Amino acid sequence: MTSAMSAAARPPILMTFERFLWALPLAYALHIPEEFFAGFAGWMTQHMHAEMDNAGFWLNNGLFMAILLSLSLWASRSRSSLSAFVFLSWASGNLFWNFIFHVVTTIYADSYSPGLVSAALLYYPVSLWVAVLVLRSGRLRLAGIAGAYAIGAGLMLLVIWSGLWKFQLPFA
Repeated sequence: MTSAMSAAARPPILMTFERFLWALPLAYALHIPEEFFAGFAGWMTQHMHAEMDNAGFWLNNGLFMAILLSLSLWASRSRSSLSAFVFLSWASGNLFWNFIFHVVTTIYADSYSPGLVSAALLYYPVSLWVAVLVLRSGRLRLAGIAGAYAIGAGLMLLVIWSGLWKFQLPFA
C-alpha cells in the first residue's frame, strides 16, 4: 500500500468554523462556575468599586449565554458573512475581551480576579482558533475579523461601564 493510498483511505479530520464555534458557549459554561464559586460578584464590589450581587451575576450570565447560543445557532447554520461577523463580534466581547479584562483587573487589584484561570486556559486560545477557522472558511477576511473584535471590545466596555459602574467612572 502506498502512502498516497493510505492517506486517501484515512477519513479526513474536519475542523470547521461551523462545528468549532460551539466550543465558545462550552468555554463560557465552564467559566461561569469558576467566577461564581470564587466570589466574582464580591470581588468586583471590593476591588473594582462595582455594584454586583449574585442575582445580577446570574441574570447577566444567563442573558449573555442566551445571546451567545442564539448567535452560535445562526452562524453554524448560515453560511453568510453577516452571521459570522455578528457572532464573532459578540463572542469576542464575551470571551476574548473578557480574558483581557481578567488579566487587567488581576494586575490592577494585585489580586486573583475570579475567572482568570478559565479565561486564560479556554477563552484566549478558543477565541484565537475560532478567528483562524472563520478566516480559513472564507466567511470573513482579516479586516472583518479585526472589525468584529473591535466591536466586541466596545461591547465589553459598554457592559462594564453600564452594568458594573452604572455609567460612572469609578476611579475618578
